[in-house]
Amino acid sequence: MSHERGAQTRRLRIIAGRWRGRRWQFPASDIRPTSDRVRETLFNWLQGKLGGRRCLDLYAGSGALGLEALSRGAAHCVFVDQDGQAIARLGDVLREWGAESGLAQLERSSAAQFLSRPAQPFDLVLLDPPFAGDELARSVARLESQRWLAGGALIYLEHPRSTPLAGLPAPWQSLRSGTAGAVGYDLYQRN
Repeated sequence: MSHERGAQTRRLRIIAGRWRGRRWQFPASDIRPTSDRVRETLFNWLQGKLGGRRCLDLYAGSGALGLEALSRGAAHCVFVDQDGQAIARLGDVLREWGAESGLAQLERSSAAQFLSRPAQPFDLVLLDPPFAGDELARSVARLESQRWLAGGALIYLEHPRSTPLAGLPAPWQSLRSGTAGAVGYDLYQRN
């Protein structure tokens, strides 16, 4: 019985778009997926702004953010995670859902390793790193200094509610912010 309950908690669903209602299960690991409530709020903020955008889901984990972006019209998404099982599962999900070739790219890599490559500017960057440590600050600095952000890029940041965002690059302008339980989440635009 408890095994089934654990499997149920590792199941997510797409909220809207062409894959609306599709469900998938992600591997048992330290993945902390963005809740349905927070995802719904984020994608309401992004409504009408996803068409044709190149997306980077830098700490993909379950893939919930990137899959939702693709479902709602993003042109392409690169999913990055150092967990090989998570990346393999995302590949399975994309195949099962009939995602066309070129819609997604899967990268088994740490965020730091990925961002040390030559930059390919993205229009939407989704950052939901592990809450322990300074992953978010390091990734934010690299995204800006290594020119990973296209002009007008949108950046989503998820962080512990108790840890306010600080030291963000000057060109980043706050658009929206919210909280849900112990989670804080913010949307910025690079001007």
